[in-house]
Parts: sequence; C-alpha cells; structure tokens
Amino acid sequence: MKRIRDWLTTIPTVAAFGLALGVFHLIALAALPFGKRPFEKVMAALQRTLISVFAISGVRVDTKGRDGFAPTGGYIFVSNHQSMFDVPIFGGLLGHNYPKYVAKSELAKGIPSISLNLRHGGNALIERGDRKQAIDAIREMAAEAERRDVSVVIFPEGTRARIGELGNFRVGGLAAIMEEAPNLEIIPTAIDGSWRVFQRNMFPVPYGAAVHVRFGEPIARVRGESPTEILERCRVWIDETIDEWRSGDASA
Repeated sequence: MKRIRDWLTTIPTVAAFGLALGVFHLIALAALPFGKRPFEKVMAALQRTLISVFAISGVRVDTKGRDGFAPTGGYIFVSNHQSMFDVPIFGGLLGHNYPKYVAKSELAKGIPSISLNLRHGGNALIERGDRKQAIDAIREMAAEAERRDVSVVIFPEGTRARIGELGNFRVGGLAAIMEEAPNLEIIPTAIDGSWRVFQRNMFPVPYGAAVHVRFGEPIARVRGESPTEILERCRVWIDETIDEWRSGDASA
C-alpha cells in the first residue's frame, strides 16, 4: 500500500516540479535584463515553490536555528550534502540571503531554471579534475559574495551522501572562500533525511519523508584563523547534530 501511495503522489509532484522549472525559467529570462537582483528574487521564489511542490508527496522540512542570524546579508554556510533537494532547501529558507553554490559545469546546460541560475546567479562552475580552475571559480564567487553582501553555501564532502552517511570533509573550497570573503561569518548547517527524497531519483518520491535542517551559531571571523580547524569544528557539530536526531527519532 505504501508503494502505491508513493506513486499516486509522485505523479502530481513530478508534474508540478517540471511545470515550476518551466514557468520560472521564462520569468527568470524576462528578469535578466533588469539586473542580478531581480533575477535572484525570481530564483528565490522558485526554490520556495519547489519546497511546496514536494509537500504534495508529504515531504516536510523541519527547521531550527534560523533566528540565530540576520534574514538578509552574507554568510558562509558549511553543510553536509545528502541530495539535490538540499539546494532548494537553502534557497527557499535563505531567500533574502541569496545563497550561491559550487556546482559541476555540466549542470549549467539543459535543465530549465536550474542551469540558467547556475550560469547567471553568481555561482562557481567547476570542471572535473581541474583543481586550479575550480579554486579560481570558487574564489571569484566568494569575492563577489563579499562585495555584494550575499551568502555562499559550501558542501565540503564534494559529493552527495546517497544513504545519508557523513563523508570526509575537504578544506580547499572553504579555505578559498574564507580568504576571499574575510568578513562573512561562518554558519555550520546540518541536514538529514533529504537523501530519502531522491533515493530513487523521484520515481517514486517516498511519501511523508521528513527532512531536518539546523543552523548552528555563527562563527565570528578572527585574524589568523585556521580553515582546517574551523572545518573540523563544523564537521563535529554536524556529526553530533545528526546523531542527536537519529538517536531521538529512528525515522529522522
């Protein structure tokens, strides 16, 4: 019965997902000539809409810690990464912080709205196997975020954890961001449960998946700080937060 319900709700979810990407693609194209901020507002609205779209399949997002930092302005969010659903979660919850991401360059083609946002939204598009190009792109993204007072999201695992396990954190990307954006506070962020939403690539979307998101206390910037130490501090906090969720709720 559960699998039947999964498919019955997946059909309208997928239809609404595709419709949202198509409609917002056209709106975003119309917004582009008016500058980056109107374009960003459209993309923020898209990502809020995508969270609502998955609610058709009973997906719920429980958020804590959002009141611990300003609703506007720039921060560096250091988060674990479980699925593609993480991106609209950040974009929807942090709409007025206008978060930017690091993404593989191949994603910048062929996907309505998403590819458009990656190309024009101030994100870092990186080439596989080209470390210098990747670091240069991340630096450029961070410098622009600092200048415009918008946010950056970094997933130090570098890839998605398919079944929700916490992978190894790599310091290179965060170190580059910290160097180019010395005034942006760092916010550790933990996500759990989003891997379930995309565990079968939306066919079907499991009904009633619970996604937990918690933002930690901002880490102030100080002279001589160590990216490695800050990254480890974030990793430990994320690991402990996920353990807390899972020990308190077997379904988390």
